[in-house]
Amino acid sequence: MMSGRWWLAAQVTKRLGFRATLYALIAVVTAVLSIPIGRILPDNLSNLVGAGAVESILTIIAASMLAVTTFSLSTLVSATTAAATSGTPRAISLLLQDQTAQTALSTFLGAFLFSLVGLIALNTGLYTGGARLVLFAGTLAVVILVVTMLLRWIGHLAGLGQVGETIRRVAEAAEAAYVNERSKPCLGGRPLDEIPASAMPIFHPQTGYVRHLDIALLSSAAETCQMQLYVVQRPGDFCSPNRPILYLLPDTTGTTILDDLKHDLFRAFAIGYARNFEQDPLFGLTALSEIASHALSRGINDPGTAIDVISQLTRILGHESGKQSVEPLEPDCPRVHVKKINADDYVEAAFLAITRDGAGMVEVGLVLQHALSALATGEGYDFTQAARAMAKTALERGLATLAFEDDRARLLAVHDEESKFGHLG
Repeated sequence: MMSGRWWLAAQVTKRLGFRATLYALIAVVTAVLSIPIGRILPDNLSNLVGAGAVESILTIIAASMLAVTTFSLSTLVSATTAAATSGTPRAISLLLQDQTAQTALSTFLGAFLFSLVGLIALNTGLYTGGARLVLFAGTLAVVILVVTMLLRWIGHLAGLGQVGETIRRVAEAAEAAYVNERSKPCLGGRPLDEIPASAMPIFHPQTGYVRHLDIALLSSAAETCQMQLYVVQRPGDFCSPNRPILYLLPDTTGTTILDDLKHDLFRAFAIGYARNFEQDPLFGLTALSEIASHALSRGINDPGTAIDVISQLTRILGHESGKQSVEPLEPDCPRVHVKKINADDYVEAAFLAITRDGAGMVEVGLVLQHALSALATGEGYDFTQAARAMAKTALERGLATLAFEDDRARLLAVHDEESKFGHLG
């Protein structure tokens, strides 16, 4: 389980500005290092390179890379806007974390700064004959790198911002969070069954969503002070100063709880203005559901996209990790009790909005019945009751909304057929 500090570091490295800054520093350092390296080489090696060859190439790179960087940045902004418009605004963070886009922008910016620093050093006479040869070799390497990156960037632009690509990225993030959650349903702690009446509530001073929970830090504090912790606000929940974020219960032989302990407990919770995909599988499922709801709106009227989303949701929830464990694993943090996400939460986050917005489209209703039937197979899965209840909700909404009698009969027939095999009934 990633600690709070490592999680913050990972969030910083995923930002576009981090990689751009790193590439810019590498470019500047490379251009500057050519000066001392060139002093080691004999000056007569400068005859291998024309006097104005390096300057001409650097001038071309400096003039073109600034325009290419500006164009690429505007393209990325347009793609994120298109993803928010055609899909969901929750996908913007995933597009901004796209490694190919970040590498392309960083490479173009780095090439611009490399050429700029090189031109400044050339015109100030800092480069000797040997240094110009080193700079020429570095310039050729930069040209090859830029051309390679341009070819990758052109191929990558074809799908950037498209609704299909947005669905794929959100589905990957949702599946990764779901698999991690199912492998450790309580983030490595014990399930929270009941909070003792004598437990002391702890209120976090900040307001916002829980973005990350450092359960190892909670466990360390619990071991040090000999107490039990009951976490009631897990990643994805909205917390405020008037709602307890956790409860603590000292052991009978435990030490007295000090005010310093609250600081460590608060540090375990990363609070922010928006939810995060990594420890919050319901957020990914909700984002996928929002894409389907947007496609089902009257202005869009795209049931095909909604059907694609239903297929992705069914695939994610039907993952092998969704099977119940035969033997419960020993928790990594036995003193920390964490609220568990139940099957109803998963199914509602995935399908509830789609059953509402797709109630008037028979093709969506039929696919929903088949998808929920697949989740209600009962072969070691715990979605049976939740899927059956959601299928009944979808059926009732469809029968109440569909105006054509034949559509209602088809929907009811599919539901009855799935019920015959024991999946939905």
